[in-house]
Amino acid sequence: MNKIVEALKKAGTFFIATEDGEQPRVRPFGAVLEYDGKPYLCTGNTKPCFAQMKANPKVEISATYPDHTWLRLTAKVEPIDNDSIRAAMLEEYPELKGMYHVGDGIFEVLEIKEASGGIYSFVAEPVKL
Repeated sequence: MNKIVEALKKAGTFFIATEDGEQPRVRPFGAVLEYDGKPYLCTGNTKPCFAQMKANPKVEISATYPDHTWLRLTAKVEPIDNDSIRAAMLEEYPELKGMYHVGDGIFEVLEIKEASGGIYSFVAEPVKL
C-alpha cells in the first residue's frame, strides 16, 4: 500500500491546513484512497477548503496516533476529474454516499502529490515517508 495512504488510514482522522488569504485554515478529513498506486482524498467543490486548495494547492497534513507519535506532511493537491476514482472512494467510504455521488457535479477527488515528511516522536528518529 502507498505509505502516505497507510499512514493516513492508520490515523483515521487527519487534518489539512490550507491558506485563506493571510489566514491559515485547518479542518479534519477522514477519507483517503490509493488508486493505481497514488494517494487521493476527497471533498465537495462547494466548500471553502476546495476553493482554497484550487487557489493554492500547497497543503500541510497532520495527524496523531495513540502511541504519541504524529504524522506531518507537506504536499500539493490536484483535482482529478475521474469518475472511476470517485466510485472507488464511495466504495471505500460508503458513508460519503449521503453527501456525494458520481456525476453530481460536486464530488471532487484530489491527488496528493509531491508529499514529503514523516512520522515523528519525542523519543525516536523520524520515519520518512
